Amino acid sequence: MSSHTRRGEMETDKVVLCESLAIWLQTFNTAAPCTTVEELTTGAAISQALHQIDPAWFSESWLGRIKEDVGNNWRLKMNNLKKILQMMVDYYNEVLSQEIQEFPLPDLVKVAQHSDPVELGRLLQFTLGCAVKCERKQEYIQVIMTLEESVQHVVMTALQELMSKENMAQFGAEPPGDVESQLKKALEDLADLVAEKEELAQRCQELDVQVTVLQEERNSLLAENDVLTDRANQLDSFDDPSTPSGRKHSQLQIQLETLQEENFRLEAAKDDYRIHCEELEKQLIEVQHRNDELTSLAEESRALKDELDILRSCSDRAVKLEASVETYRRKLEDLGDLRRQVKLLEEKNMTYMHNTVSLEEELRKANAARAQLETYKRQVQELHRKLSEESRRADNLAYEKKKFEEKHDALMREKERIIIERDSLKETNEELRCNQAQQDQLLQAGMAGMPAGSPTHDYLAAEILPVEYREKFIRLQHENKMLHVQQEGSENDKISELQTLLEVAHRTRSELDTENRLSRERVTELQQQVEDLQKALQGQGAKTDDSHLKRKLDAHMVQLNEAQDEIMKKKELLEDLQPDNTQTSLRLEELMAALKKKDDDMRAMEERYKMYLEKARNVIRALDPKLNPATAEIQALKNQLTDRDKRILSLERECEQAKLREYEEKLIVTAWYNKVRTCRQNRHVVFLTLYFLLKIKDRNVPFTNVTYTEILFQLKHSCCMSSAPFRV
Repeated sequence: MSSHTRRGEMETDKVVLCESLAIWLQTFNTAAPCTTVEELTTGAAISQALHQIDPAWFSESWLGRIKEDVGNNWRLKMNNLKKILQMMVDYYNEVLSQEIQEFPLPDLVKVAQHSDPVELGRLLQFTLGCAVKCERKQEYIQVIMTLEESVQHVVMTALQELMSKENMAQFGAEPPGDVESQLKKALEDLADLVAEKEELAQRCQELDVQVTVLQEERNSLLAENDVLTDRANQLDSFDDPSTPSGRKHSQLQIQLETLQEENFRLEAAKDDYRIHCEELEKQLIEVQHRNDELTSLAEESRALKDELDILRSCSDRAVKLEASVETYRRKLEDLGDLRRQVKLLEEKNMTYMHNTVSLEEELRKANAARAQLETYKRQVQELHRKLSEESRRADNLAYEKKKFEEKHDALMREKERIIIERDSLKETNEELRCNQAQQDQLLQAGMAGMPAGSPTHDYLAAEILPVEYREKFIRLQHENKMLHVQQEGSENDKISELQTLLEVAHRTRSELDTENRLSRERVTELQQQVEDLQKALQGQGAKTDDSHLKRKLDAHMVQLNEAQDEIMKKKELLEDLQPDNTQTSLRLEELMAALKKKDDDMRAMEERYKMYLEKARNVIRALDPKLNPATAEIQALKNQLTDRDKRILSLERECEQAKLREYEEKLIVTAWYNKVRTCRQNRHVVFLTLYFLLKIKDRNVPFTNVTYTEILFQLKHSCCMSSAPFRV
């Protein structure tokens, strides 16, 4: 409760301070109103008062920037107050050459937005300081002395508070004991002066009463004197001492003279007392000022007591640190070693810098080589694409050439076969001619006596064959015609379809051969690239990829820069390190902290360096083909590719053989069909059948049931067409 009460009293004092300073500000008779707190928050009255205090600094141009018609806009108020406060701070610093850092600056937001009297009082307190420290300060001090006693006391307290903050450093140099003794002495003098003042005031009151009484007596005596004078004038002359009136007059005159002398003496004493009272009042004012100063000094002494306690603790700590100072002095002797270490670190840094420069040069060369390699790769890819296209074209042309060669070979074989058949047919024709000539001779010899066109000749030819053979011959002839028509259509369609399928299969096979060959070439190129990479990795050794090297290089550059900065800091610390007894302990503490920090940084750098080395070793192990298990996987994949290529080749050969067998069978059957159609006699059919059977046997062509059935059907059909008996 006591703290809340004290805080409330302080707030009340601040409000009273604001009101008293507002009353003091009204003595400037500014054009802007300044009777209430809200009117003062605009800043117009304060700026006009400052202009009256020092027109040279707070000029007309500056006063024109202060807006008066701000209304309730707290932002404009804030802008005005900010300009005023900044100008007063500059006035203290530049004109008065005084620092006000110890005094808290007012919160202008509270003043402008909430009209806070506490913060406004601080601003007015700054204005009061400007007034009492300017060139016309005597005028403003006299104006302050003419104010009411309560207002005057508050204004003087505010002024002393402001001056105490400025004189803190001056009084801080005095010993605390002298301040306390001076404060006690000043308080005693103040008490004596107050008691003396009270006594003098009481004496003055008594003298005033006596003077009043004497004046009344004097007045009464003067009145009585006048009356007596009138009576004396009426009765007789006062100059005659023999008369009672003369005696009375002389006595009264003597008494009057004594009273006048006493009056003069009392007036002189009164004047002396008045002068002494004025002097005592002046002394009282001075004592009050001194009392206020001593009060501030008492506060300062209390603060200094606290500082003294802190300094005592610091002195105790300094005593404790003296032992460590000795050890630090001994450690200072080891600074030569540190300097040598710094030189070694500088040499290492230079070597690192040279290595860094060389690595950067290699990195630039590698980047240039990489760019050229990328262009070469693109060119190689383009050439590979063109090569693939040309290979496909060459394969297509080779396929067409092969097809034409096969056609040519087939035509040549067909030509040879036709020549052989032609020769055999010639021989057969000769034999048939001989047989026909023999039959004609026999018929002519047997039928010499009969006419050539008689009906008996026809009957004889018809009766040579039996009836069942004639019926069977007619029926087979009809069936042969029907089957021949059907067979021609179906066989032609089947042959065209088979030829189309054969061409598609050959084209597909050619494309697959091309793709397979390109794949083998690609695999070979990849194997060559893998071998080149392995050789490059073996040649590079501990070199990693460029990106990793670049990152590592950047990290090392940062570390080198940090180490260089640390070395420069150590140099500065070593150069600035001097045996100053007053600052030895602080410098030693800073030096030990810096050394500890640098040792920690060096250890951290060594750990990072070891970590980077371990990472580099891991990368080298990962890229080394002798230690990399991925090589076995690549070899296994190569073996699988080789097995697959062999399997593909064997399947292609089997497919080609099967297609060739099928194609040869179809060609044989087709040729046999064509030959059978051209033949009209049984002997020719039998001869051709035997010929093709021998060809099939010689070629080891598989003679399927379908082919055998078709041949038998064609033999039967040919026999029917040639009117010859058919026997299997």
